[in-house]
Amino acid sequence: MTLLLSRRSVAALALCGIAVFVGSSAAFAQSHTVSIEGMSFSPATLHVKRGDMVMWVNKDLVPHTVTASDKSFDSRNIPAGGSWSRTATRKGTTAYVCAYHPTMKGTLIVD
Repeated sequence: MTLLLSRRSVAALALCGIAVFVGSSAAFAQSHTVSIEGMSFSPATLHVKRGDMVMWVNKDLVPHTVTASDKSFDSRNIPAGGSWSRTATRKGTTAYVCAYHPTMKGTLIVD
């Protein structure tokens, strides 16, 4: 039995394949956790891939922020016991601090 496909059918199948491939790339995204404890970020430097999710968890007894030095992101107030997360969308290196405690420093590197 011979199967003949029109150019339109082949193009439609190719687009479906691309959509499945692109959609499945999210399955490869990873989650990372940065602990805020003892007035520091741990790990202080985190390497992630674009599309990965990063969660900062405040284990201290006081509120903190995760504020990018270039102002590209800002968690605002993270209360004691709270958390904040964001998806890494832009490649590059971003330094961040706690706006309340500027000696607390971290670096997010997105590949």
